Amino acid sequence: MQELFTEMITKDVKPFFSKYDYLKKDLNFYKPDDTLVYKFNIQKSKANTWNHVLFYINCSIHSTELALLQSTLPSAPPLENKSHFTARIREICPSAPDHYSLTPDIDPDQLSDELLLHLEEALTFMHSMTSARAIVDYYMARVALHLSEETFRFLLQAGDTEAAGQYLKQLQLKFGAEKRWTILEKKYAGIFGEYGI
Repeated sequence: MQELFTEMITKDVKPFFSKYDYLKKDLNFYKPDDTLVYKFNIQKSKANTWNHVLFYINCSIHSTELALLQSTLPSAPPLENKSHFTARIREICPSAPDHYSLTPDIDPDQLSDELLLHLEEALTFMHSMTSARAIVDYYMARVALHLSEETFRFLLQAGDTEAAGQYLKQLQLKFGAEKRWTILEKKYAGIFGEYGI
């Protein structure tokens, strides 16, 4: 099954990404585009055997603009940097499975066709995020803690204090009863203080 997996990557997945000018490094396909780096990672399961290869598709975007707003500046090259947007393919392509599985009884051509359809849908979603603001808006809409510090810095630097205040209220409503909220509140107050608010 490992040979079949390698063949699928070489004959189907790599040419698919090459059409969109993606570069390949190991099982990573990435495309630098101005201030963003789009990346698809194929993650093989550690429990794979000779007759069963299970793998996941991780989708991410690194924003150099958001990286500059992080508490500590990253020193690694963009491909290795912290991703600002991150999701498994199922999160952005609902028709995709949680994972893909190669076993002796599957039809490899059918699996490959399905995988390429899912990658096409995921790629369309990823390429719709064309700026740091799109990433920030994505997580604000979900009232997520992921990227919250960078989000506040981004909004306050842009002078969008109204959106920053609204986001803070939403976070407090969702997480305010948790013990960690006191720590988060102090962090956020410090960020607002950096911008004189």
